Amino acid sequence: MAEPAAKIAPGKKIAILKIVPGIALPIPSRLAAGYYISINPDFDRVVQAMSEQAMWAPSQALIEQANVTAFARKAIRRWKLKFNTYPEFYDWSTDCPEQFWESVWEYGGVVASKKGRRVLVEGDRMPGAKWFPDARLNFAENMLRRRDATDAFVFWDETGYRRRISYAQLHAEVSRVAQAMRAEGLVAGDRVAAFMPNMPETAVLALAAISIGAVWSCCSPDFGTDGVLDRFGQTEPKLLFTADGYLYNGKVHDSLTRVREIAAKLPSVRRVVVVPHMSDAPDVSGIGIARRYADWIAPYAAGEIEYAQLPFDHPLYILFTSGTTGKPKCIVHGAGGTLLQSLKTYKLQFDVRPLDRFFYYTTCNWVMWNLLFQGLLAEASIMLYDGSPFMRDAAILFDFCDAERFTQFGTSAKFIDAIAKRGLKPGKTHSLASMRTIISTGSPLVPESYDYVYREIKRDLCLSSISGGTDIMGCFADANPILPVYRGELQCRSLGMKVEVWDEDARALVGQKGELVCTRPFPSMPVGFWNDPGGRRYHDAYFARWHNVWCHGDYCELTERGTMIVYGRSDATLNPGGVRIGTAEIYGQVEKIHEVEEAVAIGQLWPPDLPSDTRVVLFVKLRAGLTLDAALEDRIRRQIRSNTTPRHVPARIVQVPDIPRTKNGKVVELAVKAMVHGMAVTHTDALANPEVLQLFRDMPELAV
Repeated sequence: MAEPAAKIAPGKKIAILKIVPGIALPIPSRLAAGYYISINPDFDRVVQAMSEQAMWAPSQALIEQANVTAFARKAIRRWKLKFNTYPEFYDWSTDCPEQFWESVWEYGGVVASKKGRRVLVEGDRMPGAKWFPDARLNFAENMLRRRDATDAFVFWDETGYRRRISYAQLHAEVSRVAQAMRAEGLVAGDRVAAFMPNMPETAVLALAAISIGAVWSCCSPDFGTDGVLDRFGQTEPKLLFTADGYLYNGKVHDSLTRVREIAAKLPSVRRVVVVPHMSDAPDVSGIGIARRYADWIAPYAAGEIEYAQLPFDHPLYILFTSGTTGKPKCIVHGAGGTLLQSLKTYKLQFDVRPLDRFFYYTTCNWVMWNLLFQGLLAEASIMLYDGSPFMRDAAILFDFCDAERFTQFGTSAKFIDAIAKRGLKPGKTHSLASMRTIISTGSPLVPESYDYVYREIKRDLCLSSISGGTDIMGCFADANPILPVYRGELQCRSLGMKVEVWDEDARALVGQKGELVCTRPFPSMPVGFWNDPGGRRYHDAYFARWHNVWCHGDYCELTERGTMIVYGRSDATLNPGGVRIGTAEIYGQVEKIHEVEEAVAIGQLWPPDLPSDTRVVLFVKLRAGLTLDAALEDRIRRQIRSNTTPRHVPARIVQVPDIPRTKNGKVVELAVKAMVHGMAVTHTDALANPEVLQLFRDMPELAV
């Protein structure tokens, strides 16, 4: 069980000790859960660390059992290191990247035909650094090292239909699909695209393509034709995979009508393969180059897989940005960098062990699908769900959790907020006995959501809000099984990622808000953008602001105890009167108002005829049947003013029937801002509710 952190009155003197997050210390004495003692005088830090209560802290037994503890001890022995505290461990991981990432390679048991002696070449360049330049490996071979009867995937849909596929069955199916792909002429470097739900066949197809060295990309089947063409039209896939349809919120949606049009407009596609999902025998006659999945693989018997051995930076995935302000960018990720980052994430940050049962609610349009699928690297059983998370009165995911004994439960901050507003109490209605971690991403997890999780879901678990994304195939702020959880704070900077927060003059900040930057290369930096000769667009996206420094575009704070607070995207940061305000600071207060279901804040240029400043405008979606009146508006303003600053208080509060968001649940602040200012928003297929955008154009409430 978690142990409460001890309380010591501020200012009280203690013996000559320093209390720091620990991982491998020889002294077993504890003063606070999650912390060990090492000899080193630093009285004020001791008092500060212990006088503030953590919401959760790991027991000594959990720290001893954690993968990261074993990893740290091996690294200390291997490299003859002298540290014994977590901050020193993190510093080593970023200051000695060659040692750290070689240790990840070894601890993760990377399967490769060749490793080579060189770990990092031109490590002072970003972009331009090269990791393991002599290595030859295959990502799928590392994913399929297990071949027994253990569950590889367990699939549920929103009706409760379920099926499972073992590691042995998975290997056999991948071998047949890979043979069928080779028969279609697929070779390393060709692109493959999938228009698929989150189902086991999607993972099978991805693994088969990757085993050959083909480049995988996918998007969810709720996209319209133009949205799919905006993505796959740039990458020119040779093979296109689709399900015949999908189920969401009790309704069956056909996919094949759109696929006919998509295939006709993708001249690069040689074959369309249709996976039965809504029908046992879908009609593919309207697509001349289409075959049903079972017919397509029928000629091939299961056997050994011929894994192409390819360079470390060989393209693995093409991931797409949301594309709400233009065509989606095509981010190319390399196989080796994704492999090492994923091994670090699963084994060290998420503490996933063989036979764990890992779940993340996602669609195939989000980087979290890639992350979920990659749990095979940790030899875990991966839990797949397709459909609405709000079925069975929003209890279906917790039903799934109990039935299949999830050890890690991944979701979005929006889902946690939504079930809190619905009044769900999963801790009372479900056992959740196996769950030891909840992971949240997609947007900053507000402090009140921490309260809700520990009050209504489960007290004894590690609640890890993480932040990173599509750009880096990983995290900058990460989960950590051996560190405490503080309300509203992300636990730590991710190992191996030299993360800092800078001001406008490139000065590192602690305890102040600024830009999140990464000042040293890391293996999962993109190989580049697709169709970007010379790398100009890639450079401009991340390196234009500061030379040789990755600028991520997040507005953050690094606290004195090493946790992170994310205030929102820098490009959506509000700037009234020249004062920078993160939108998450406003949302955190607005979401405390019971009547408010959702909100979006923007900066409106003001006055409109001769703009010299911006004013904060807040749009609110209220609970059904409610109307924004003067009393409620006043209460919203007072809530914001009392808990932030007068600058945060919106100049205008406007009720709207809905808030536009992406299919991944992210509020699209920039698209709303563009509409308010009369600008075009042309690429809306990434939105779950694109029709809502029109509500924000020419609003009379914003003319005064």
